[in-house]
Amino acid sequence: MKKQAAITRLILETFRLNGRLLVVGDALVADVGLTSARWQVIGAIAHSLVPLPMAHIARNMGLTRQSVRRLVHEMEREGLVRFAPNPHHERAQLVVLTAKGKSAFDAAMRRQEPWASSVMGGLTGQQIEIALTTLRSIRRQLDDQAENGID
Repeated sequence: MKKQAAITRLILETFRLNGRLLVVGDALVADVGLTSARWQVIGAIAHSLVPLPMAHIARNMGLTRQSVRRLVHEMEREGLVRFAPNPHHERAQLVVLTAKGKSAFDAAMRRQEPWASSVMGGLTGQQIEIALTTLRSIRRQLDDQAENGID
């Protein structure tokens, strides 16, 4: 039971951290036309080696297709992304950054680097790697459960 209580505390702290990251992220990039949610989606596009359809962006980022669709269409209207034909699927267009979108993403990342350094505080690289490994392991367990119909 101790392990179950510990994982519950970790999950609750992760929820609190996520909420705080969204608030801080929104403030960090508000004046470049992004929100935390937009930044997350635009980051998935920017970091991908190939253009992706909305469903793949959603899957890669652990988001719902509906939320990604809404965000991508908003960003397309504002000129941050554009749609390109998908040679593998007629209806699932690819989402591509425009020059304006790349500029907004680059501006956000220039702000993120010093902010991330300040958040590290007294944490060591090893502590950060352990936390990353732990969170990644939990996410993979949840992915496996979802694939096997256990939500």
